[in-house]
Amino acid sequence: MDRVTTTEKLLRVGVAFSFIYPPISAFFNPYAWIGYFPSWLIQISPIDTLVLLHLFGLVEVSIGIWILFGKQIRIPSFVAVLFLFCIIIFNLHQMDVLFRDIPILLMALCLTFKTTKE
Repeated sequence: MDRVTTTEKLLRVGVAFSFIYPPISAFFNPYAWIGYFPSWLIQISPIDTLVLLHLFGLVEVSIGIWILFGKQIRIPSFVAVLFLFCIIIFNLHQMDVLFRDIPILLMALCLTFKTTKE
């Protein structure tokens, strides 16, 4: 079995942190994060916006933990790419903040294509 390289470990930590931090911050300051949901999603959702935010946060934490510690991280890495792509596309008007998500998306894409054999 191949060992996880230092580069892969660093990529895992970077992507995992970017998925674990926002839900923790949203727990303490949810109104700082609700604005990143597209307005059409809030309008069609039958779920309260705060509940939706925290449910999304649970998914984000799960993805982050799986990327950090899990096996077969191509799966959560690809999901991370999809999430980040959607966040960027639906919030292009906030590019002054979201420009940081582009390198994170590329890091997750690296993990999707270049991981050790598991």
